[in-house]
Amino acid sequence: MSSRTLAQLAHALHAAPSLDAALVALGEALLDVDRSASLALYRYNGRRGLLQDRLTPSDDRVVRETVDTRLDHLPSTALTAVRASVDWVDLGDRSGEFLRLLGWPAVPEDGALALRGLRVDGQLAAVLALHETRKFFGARTTERFAPSVALFDLAYARFADREAREEAVRTLEDVTQRVHGEYVRRLGELERELEEARGVADRMPEARATAQVALERVQAQATEEVRRMRHRASQFEEQLTAAVSQLEQAHVELHRRGETLRQRTRTLQLLDRVLTLDAETREPRALVDGLLSLVGDDMQAQRCSLMLRAPEPGTLYLASARGIAPHVTQGVRVVVGQGVAGTVAASRQPMLVQDVNDAHAHPLLRDQYFTTGSFISFPLEYHGELVGVVNLTNRAQRGVFSEEDVERVRLLALVISIIAHQARLPERLLDDLHAA
Repeated sequence: MSSRTLAQLAHALHAAPSLDAALVALGEALLDVDRSASLALYRYNGRRGLLQDRLTPSDDRVVRETVDTRLDHLPSTALTAVRASVDWVDLGDRSGEFLRLLGWPAVPEDGALALRGLRVDGQLAAVLALHETRKFFGARTTERFAPSVALFDLAYARFADREAREEAVRTLEDVTQRVHGEYVRRLGELERELEEARGVADRMPEARATAQVALERVQAQATEEVRRMRHRASQFEEQLTAAVSQLEQAHVELHRRGETLRQRTRTLQLLDRVLTLDAETREPRALVDGLLSLVGDDMQAQRCSLMLRAPEPGTLYLASARGIAPHVTQGVRVVVGQGVAGTVAASRQPMLVQDVNDAHAHPLLRDQYFTTGSFISFPLEYHGELVGVVNLTNRAQRGVFSEEDVERVRLLALVISIIAHQARLPERLLDDLHAA
């Protein structure tokens, strides 16, 4: 599936107002991968051990049906894999048998059924079932559809959290209304008893003293009842406050998961761009500039450079750069062990500088182009062999690089190292520089 389609699915899942809308979006994504495949979601009841409801996307709606099928009918190895929710579980030659067991609307004579568990808070919450026709060539639909399912897994957890919060609010509202209704009813009864006692006392002067005692007793009982009701109302108010706090924490966690989803989508898009660039570009200069542009744009670095291994032992040469001093030309040599890039190349360890004062202690081409005081220098390696070094600084809006940025550069550096090694970029680009 292309990064554009993945991005569209990620946006649709993020904007989906309900689980049905998210499932319809996932079904449309499946049509882009394999129009002959079909998909269903089974809601799992852990207390009863049953797959209770089947949700099947159909056009722009979801068809709901009750199935009440026990999950432990699956083979033990398949059941363990589904509960672990790691990957698709292929049921192979027994696909037809389990399609009938799951109440599939129409059981095809030939095809393959695969199941994948969805977990919420460490527990199995649902099972995705995908049926595809058997293929003799090419990748399985489950393999090509895996990134979309990963996005849906995050969206499903978001809707499960929302349902839990809504259920907690409904329960608290029901309890509060019930306690308040009981309080109002009892207070009304006590008021009627007071009025009756006052009426009897007024009609029977001789019984006034007795009525007064009874009235005082009723008043005392009413006061005690009111005290108890207020105490219970205070307890439920505390419970409601605690529930609201939990809802706020759940909202923070939901926001964090949304950020994680956007970060994963961004990573998938970036990897797709890098691999597309490698597949479509043969000229070494265009490939090197494209790789540096990708990593520079992704990290918002206004000044960056890519150094590759030179044929002379213990040296690197500047392969591509942007935003550096005008007097620094492509092909210039850097000795391993000297300067920032040379030190990183020698130690094979990334270097992160965040503070401006610390940055001045490093010989990073001091000139007017170095403005932010924060930079990352990362080694490029492939199977233990040094490929080069990538340098990033002058982050947009005077930003500061963090440890999380270093981990993201680690992924980008690995991809660049693989492409540079496979395409023989250090040797080919140097030949072009000599020819020019």
